[in-house]
Amino acid sequence: MLNKLVPFIFCFISISCFAQSGHSKTEIVKTNDGFKLLRNGGYYYVNGAGGDTYLKELADIGGNSIRTWATGNGLAVLDSAHKHGLTVCMGLWVNHERHGFDYNDEYAVKAQLKGFEDAIIKMRDHPALLMWAVGNEVDLFYSNFRVWNAVEDIAAMIKRLDPNHPTMTVTAGIDVAEVAMIKEFCPSIDILGINTYGGISHLSDQVRKYGWEKPYMVTEWGPYGHWESPMVSWGEAVEANSSQKAKMRKDSYVHILEDKELCLGSYCFLWGYKQEVTPTWYGIFTKDGKGPESVDVLNSYWANNPNKNKAPLLNSFLLNGKTKYESIKVGKRKDCLFTLDVSDFENDSLTFVFELMPESIDKKAGGDFEASMDALDYKIVNQSKDFIKIKAPSRSGAYRFYVYVSDKNKNVATANIPFYVK
Repeated sequence: MLNKLVPFIFCFISISCFAQSGHSKTEIVKTNDGFKLLRNGGYYYVNGAGGDTYLKELADIGGNSIRTWATGNGLAVLDSAHKHGLTVCMGLWVNHERHGFDYNDEYAVKAQLKGFEDAIIKMRDHPALLMWAVGNEVDLFYSNFRVWNAVEDIAAMIKRLDPNHPTMTVTAGIDVAEVAMIKEFCPSIDILGINTYGGISHLSDQVRKYGWEKPYMVTEWGPYGHWESPMVSWGEAVEANSSQKAKMRKDSYVHILEDKELCLGSYCFLWGYKQEVTPTWYGIFTKDGKGPESVDVLNSYWANNPNKNKAPLLNSFLLNGKTKYESIKVGKRKDCLFTLDVSDFENDSLTFVFELMPESIDKKAGGDFEASMDALDYKIVNQSKDFIKIKAPSRSGAYRFYVYVSDKNKNVATANIPFYVK
């Protein structure tokens, strides 16, 4: 047991040489209060975001780090992050079995390892580098456990080539069997990165229950994933609106902050725009670069800048008096009355944009690329500041009607309602 009379004792779990002048050095230390990150000798808690865009906006609300998934434009990302005072958790894209990679093919595995060696040598001395993330969700829909041998080989190589930065591997959620395999087969992994959404309230308990004794980070978190959200009767997931997502983020971050013993910080998902199920589900920003209420939540935790102009609040959005959870069906070319209740903290003037889209038919797993759907033309019957009445499409099928409510400060509220044309 550590001597409680000593207020702050460092027990280094990895010893490394001092970084050269201008270079960065990150260490994991164990104190009386648990594991901590030290960056260039100072305590460093990660207030991070996944993505490499809108870096000024991230720095403005107190974010200090970004997470990437691959090294393709790594040096440019490091330079851009450094310009804004941010660090980078540099991702190494370890190939997935579900994409056809064969971990029984020793030549392919060696070629992958060699490619990472070149990237590590190029980037290891950059002052913005914080740590390395060896793979992202290689455990998703996999069966060949040799991938963990490959992860260990990469992490061990990093230890040899760059002893100044820790290693992490990132899993899809947390599983007792995977924790056991990573502990046994990947001793060179310093940190477990966990992508989790609806399960975040139980994460700290699961980490301990499943036997992980090193530090961890929450490497993706945000609103409920589409796989854990309510469904309409025709099988599509119901998306939370921007105000509901902001509350989810606020509640989630409480759980992240509670674990001061093992958790080293987090990277919210996704700091940018992304088509996944819908154009608004996971990306914090819209395609035209506007930020929702979730940005205000992060600001409240990180910078607490009282001068930041706040996003509009979307209090309700209904179709023919029904909520999005009610599996709404309408007839072809019938009237669809969408009503909404919106407010703004600063009483800014607001602009409303509506879009009608068919349900996405290019849904993938694990965040793989999805093609965007084109917006459809529709006939407006009547419209005012708090409602719009349109004619339903003339073709049967599943649709969503989107609303984007923007102020003049690049803030936005978003919502959509799924409905079915019979």
